[in-house]
Amino acid sequence: MVSLVFLPKGGKIAQHIITGLMAFMLLTFVPRLFSVPVLLIEDITRMFRGFPPRAVWVSQLTAALAAVIFLVVLFGVTRGRHFYRIRRETLYLPDLPEAFDNFTITQLSDIHSGSFTSDTGVQKGLDMVNAQESDLILFTGDLVNNKASEMDRWIPAFSKLKAAYGKFSVLGNHDYGDYIPWESEKAKHDNLTRLKQVHGDIGFNLLLNQSISIKKDGQAINLIGVENWGKGGFHKYGDLEKAAAGLPANSFNILMSHDPSHWDAVTLGHQQHIHLTFAGHTHGMQFGIELFGFKWSPIKYVYKQWAGLYEQAGKYLYVNRGFGYLGLKGRIGMWPEIAVITLKHGLA
Repeated sequence: MVSLVFLPKGGKIAQHIITGLMAFMLLTFVPRLFSVPVLLIEDITRMFRGFPPRAVWVSQLTAALAAVIFLVVLFGVTRGRHFYRIRRETLYLPDLPEAFDNFTITQLSDIHSGSFTSDTGVQKGLDMVNAQESDLILFTGDLVNNKASEMDRWIPAFSKLKAAYGKFSVLGNHDYGDYIPWESEKAKHDNLTRLKQVHGDIGFNLLLNQSISIKKDGQAINLIGVENWGKGGFHKYGDLEKAAAGLPANSFNILMSHDPSHWDAVTLGHQQHIHLTFAGHTHGMQFGIELFGFKWSPIKYVYKQWAGLYEQAGKYLYVNRGFGYLGLKGRIGMWPEIAVITLKHGLA
C-alpha cells in the first residue's frame, strides 16, 4: 500500500491498482477476521487445559467459516456491484394531504457513473427502477465521481427513467469536482455548469437550494432540495433557510439533502417542519452485514444515521445505501439499493 503514495492522483492506472489491492486485501483479511476469534476462544480454553492439541472439529469449523466468508466477499467484488435490492418502507403521516395517500417515491442516490463499466449491469438496475412505477423519482446526489463527462455514456439509459409526477435531484459532494486538480478555476466551473446540464439531459429537475410544489387533485406537497452540506471537512453549500423561504408554516415538506449529517445539525431544529428527508452519501461503506433485522457496518462509527429509516419527534430520515460504488468496485453485504417509500395519510 505504501507504493500508492507514488501513483499519480486521480489517474486511471492508480484507480485500477487501488481497487485491485482493496479487493485482494478484503479477500485475504475478512475471512481471517471472522475465523481468528474462533481459534482464539479455543486457545483460551486450551490454556487452562495444559495446551492439548487443537480439536479437529474446531479446525474444521474455522476452515468452513473462512470458506463461506471468502465466497461472500468474492461474490461482492465480482457481482455485488449490480446486486440491486429493492427496499420498501411505508410511512404513516397525519399531516399528509389526503390526495397523496398511497403516493410512492423511488429514491436513488450515489450513482457514481465514473465507476460503471457494465451497460448490462446498470440497465438491470434502471429497469428495476421503472418497474416500480412510482409517482416520483428522487436522486440525492453524487451523479459522478469527479467529472461531468463521466455521464456521457450513460445519458441515454438514465433519460428513460419515468415517473408520473416528475424526477428531481440535488448535488452531492463529488459533483463539485473538489477532489481532483484542475488546470484552472474556469475549467472547474465549466465542469460544474456542464454537470448541471446533464441533470436536465436525463430529465431530472435539479434543485439548487430551491423548493417546488407537487400538486395532485387540488392539494400540494413541497419538495425542497439543498446543495451539499456535510459535517467535518465537507463543504457546506446547502442553504435550507434559502430553500424553504416563503413556504407556508403548515405545509407538508419533503427535503432532499445528500449528506445525512445535515439532518441532525440543521434540519431537525429548523423552524420549518420537514416531515421527511432523503439522503445518501454513506454507501453503507459498501461493506457490512444485514441479516434477520441486524444491521452493521464500520460506517456507523462515523455517521449516526447511515442506512435505512430513522425517526425523531415525528420527523423521518431515509438514508439510501447508494446505487453505484466508489473505490472498491463491488459491494459486500451492503448491496446497491433502490428505495421505494409509500406515503400514507393518517396513523399506523
